[in-house]
Amino acid sequence: MSRFQINLPSLDDVKRFCNLANQHECEIDVCSGRYVVNAKSIMGLFSIDRDQPATVEFHGSDAQCADFRRELGSLVISEM
Repeated sequence: MSRFQINLPSLDDVKRFCNLANQHECEIDVCSGRYVVNAKSIMGLFSIDRDQPATVEFHGSDAQCADFRRELGSLVISEM
């Protein structure tokens, strides 16, 4: 499992993140405060606090995670 932080300030960023997450077969979770939501669920992502950074838990290979981070571009703010 790999972890990194993202920032999803706009609704378009949430939609883009969800679309990219759905292109991967492995499990991807987003943790915001005490809540954990499925990164492939647009409704779940809309329920998190977008004013604060969120932590992504990527349950796949390191190579898959590196590809996902590259696709996300500027949405990634730090690695953990």
